[in-house]
Amino acid sequence: MDVGQPLLEKGMNPIIHSESYSGSLFLVATPLGNLEDMSIRAVNTLKQVDLIAAEDTRRSGILLSHYGIGTRMISCHEHNEEQRTGYILGMLEKGKDVALISDAGTPCVSDPGFHLVRCVREKQIPVIPIPGPCAAIAALSASGLPTDQFLFLGFLSKKQTHRRKTLEGLVGQTATMVFYESAKRIPSLVEDALLLLGDAPACLARELTKIHEEFIRGTLSEILECLASRDTLKGECVLLIQGARSNAGPVSDHELDRLIQWYLTREDASFHTASLAKDVSRQLGISRKKVYNRIVRLQEAISDTQKGIS
Repeated sequence: MDVGQPLLEKGMNPIIHSESYSGSLFLVATPLGNLEDMSIRAVNTLKQVDLIAAEDTRRSGILLSHYGIGTRMISCHEHNEEQRTGYILGMLEKGKDVALISDAGTPCVSDPGFHLVRCVREKQIPVIPIPGPCAAIAALSASGLPTDQFLFLGFLSKKQTHRRKTLEGLVGQTATMVFYESAKRIPSLVEDALLLLGDAPACLARELTKIHEEFIRGTLSEILECLASRDTLKGECVLLIQGARSNAGPVSDHELDRLIQWYLTREDASFHTASLAKDVSRQLGISRKKVYNRIVRLQEAISDTQKGIS
């Protein structure tokens, strides 16, 4: 039977084997929070495989218990994935079926699994996705932002310098940008994005499919203001930012000055005025000449201030 044959017929066995004697690796998407989001095919697959490799066996144990799944389970997370890969490959080569699951959502999407999948594919062993929940897609669909093009960026670096460098590289990006971040660091990400990408329309999705699910929609500055008013913030977050501002309103002088001043006062600032004007013009969608003239005036103001201090 063709490995890629869709399982659409009622009661069809979800385990598919190729003509080889190997087993198959199933990538099974699991609920983000609401256990009822588990698909029938996912449940049947987990019941019928010979082994489940889980990111966190304790958390996954709750899901398996809920659906009466008694399949043997081992851990496979970012700290032991390379070590587990050899064992899982051995199982597959003996004709055993293995399922990979993460704590929540789709395996390999900002979760462990890439190394394992690559090694399994190199052995020409079937890798079969069992589609289901994905935080990025769930948040995007309900964000109210353009969905015709989107760029998934996952978790950015925890170090601000690296994070800002990545955001700088997104200047002029036309697709809706999708980020993952923890509740603890989401204010910093929104602040950096506001500084480098401008006050773009955005959406912050939190606690997807759970009791306290929340969508905060508005511009980045409005979202940042909302976060600042909170005493605490919990749960994993998805931040979505609309791309290039072709349909956005006019850029205020305050927004323009704030972005230019950030570039001018950076410790590692090293650029030509013309190239900076080009970058800012592209980022904000306004006249390069207007930006250039404003940069010159701000440079003069900074110089005068420094002379006054000395």
